[in-house]
Amino acid sequence: MGGLGYPSLRRFDPRSTPGLSDTIKYYALTTGADQTGYAERFRGRVLVPYVARPFYWFARAHIPTWDPVFFGLLVSASIFCATTACLIVSMGETVFGDPSLGLIGALLYLLNFAVSNLQLAGMIDAGEACFMAALVFSLLTGKWWLLPLWGLLGAAAKETFLPFSSLFALTWWFSEWRRSKAELITLKWVIALALVGLAVVMGIHSRVVGHLQWPWQMAQELNAGTNPLVSLWKILSDQNFWYVFAWLLPLGVWRLKDFPKPWILASAATALLAIGFGVFNDSLGNVGRALFDIAGPLLSLSAAAFIARLVNLRENQKQLGS
Repeated sequence: MGGLGYPSLRRFDPRSTPGLSDTIKYYALTTGADQTGYAERFRGRVLVPYVARPFYWFARAHIPTWDPVFFGLLVSASIFCATTACLIVSMGETVFGDPSLGLIGALLYLLNFAVSNLQLAGMIDAGEACFMAALVFSLLTGKWWLLPLWGLLGAAAKETFLPFSSLFALTWWFSEWRRSKAELITLKWVIALALVGLAVVMGIHSRVVGHLQWPWQMAQELNAGTNPLVSLWKILSDQNFWYVFAWLLPLGVWRLKDFPKPWILASAATALLAIGFGVFNDSLGNVGRALFDIAGPLLSLSAAAFIARLVNLRENQKQLGS
């Protein structure tokens, strides 16, 4: 995992790289430097930088040839990326009963542009992606009682985890309830996820600004006030968006029918929410990162199933030809 993010240690400085300027804030969070002047939402994304701190201290004392801060962030992000990959393997085995498809899906996930060039380049999205994957695995295996834990950790990783995970889990629950009239008792875990996440986000942001911060105040700070259609066009025409999905979407859409319908519906609904946030905030390339956090595991596993099917068809044709 560290090899995918190695360039950030010596070959370039993410802080001066277009599209990675947010690393300036996470650099300061890791070292504990003065963050005055940075937007509250960046200062509230504490999980990945705080996990990085012990590794930063170690590198500062023992690895002078590498940037110790980016080493710490790389190790921290690698832990979350590796956990996501393991969860994808388990998802593949759960859905298909075949761990090899999970392994292929995890490989495709890790080889995506978003992992090496964003998650492992001094950013903190690996944390949100990890707990979105944990959320999916918990819903897929019926472990609803784990949702509040993911709300606690995911909200500390990035504030957008709160609305994304809440809508994702609610859509999944509603889809299952419509099909099988599942017990309402599972809904309490979705509500607990939202409440725990909200408490964490409000607590962290209130501490950052020094007074109680309400959700609508946080949302108002994100309003860019731009033309929605113009913002949407910027998102869809942004090259970073297509670097992430240029091959993942064409390969991933064909085998989606093999996956549980609640997973597909929840991913679609949450992806639309992420696009809506991007339009609201005029956030350009950030939307591609968010969409990958939400739908990356599903599309990677679907692409793995598509590739495996093509390989099997070719092998069958060879056997028939011989």
